[in-house]
Amino acid sequence: MTTGRLEAFSDGVLAIIITVMVLELKVPPEHHTHLHDLWHYAGVGLLTYVLSFVYIGIYWNNHHHMFQIVDYVDGSVLWANLHLLFWLSLYPFTTAWLDESNVARTPTVVYGVNLLGAAVAYYVLQLRMMRLPATGPRLRDVVGTDLKGKLSPVIYVAGILLAFVEPWLGLAPFVVVALIWLVPDRRVERYLAEHRDIAS
Repeated sequence: MTTGRLEAFSDGVLAIIITVMVLELKVPPEHHTHLHDLWHYAGVGLLTYVLSFVYIGIYWNNHHHMFQIVDYVDGSVLWANLHLLFWLSLYPFTTAWLDESNVARTPTVVYGVNLLGAAVAYYVLQLRMMRLPATGPRLRDVVGTDLKGKLSPVIYVAGILLAFVEPWLGLAPFVVVALIWLVPDRRVERYLAEHRDIAS
């Protein structure tokens, strides 16, 4: 089957996730109109929202690029994609808990587990797509050694462990992973430029 419905459904779910997250942000009460009021009432929420928004954007970007290479999917890919969406759909909950707790230990650990679960789910989806008979080899060529993909879960685990020592310190590795993935990855563009018959 073609990838159209899977991509459209995934885009819709990710848009809803971002919308739900932004609705969790607190507005300062009436007459609290200064910047320090914004920080007092919504500062942590804004920071955690930005971090989670960046993560959703990274997954959307990589998901979009991956499906530029693959022409069709099977049932296993559909389920693997739903598995990824499950972990991503937990972001509003874990982000809100992180905010409400003012970055306490357990919510930070749970947030890290959420990030780790999404990373593993994306890796599983990628593996399933690499096993597709016709287009799987293309994706394997594009992904290559995937150093960032292999390194990210290790950094997430480090963040989870650090959160047991100091929750704010535990957030640092999560930010590092986001920054690593914000660096533009040109592998797909290069591959499509070299194989224009796929892009057309």
